[in-house]
Amino acid sequence: MDQPVRWTVRVSKDTDMAVRMFLAQRGMKKGDLAKFIEEAVRWRVLDQTVAQTKARNAKVPVPDIEAAINEGLHSVRADRFAERQFLGQLDDKTMHSPKRKVAVARPRKPKTSR
Repeated sequence: MDQPVRWTVRVSKDTDMAVRMFLAQRGMKKGDLAKFIEEAVRWRVLDQTVAQTKARNAKVPVPDIEAAINEGLHSVRADRFAERQFLGQLDDKTMHSPKRKVAVARPRKPKTSR
């Protein structure tokens, strides 16, 4: 949670008791109610989004959907591969650079007082 926003919601007394008992049985405290609600809302939003996407694509032929998925995967994998290659080149350059200095920790001799 980046910056919490306060919600004021109303639920039935039965729902309130059921949720509080559910949380208590799992050792959760009053403050965990907000986390529980946020997680439930996220799952519900995801569920609704998936249902809407399925409904919207119900008439699209399966090969077209698979082609779109494969195109997206190919694009993402190509980007990641290129990024890894670039980072690998940076590592190779810094590892083999003649100016590269490595700090080595050496034990110090204890100071003796005279």
